[in-house]
Amino acid sequence: MISSRKALGAAMFASAVLLLASGCQKQEGPVERAGKQVDNAVTKSGEQIEKAGEAIKESARDARK
Repeated sequence: MISSRKALGAAMFASAVLLLASGCQKQEGPVERAGKQVDNAVTKSGEQIEKAGEAIKESARDARK
């Protein structure tokens, strides 16, 4: 049987590990946030360009008729 002292020590160790692990999460700085905004803007621009290309293709098909 595990003694209460060992059980308490194991519980304290597990708590300390969880506390330290949660404190190690990297917080985003302004450069990371700006980079994400640029990535989102580029993605949206690419989607709009694809939509415009599809519209041009449809217009060209309609003009051939």
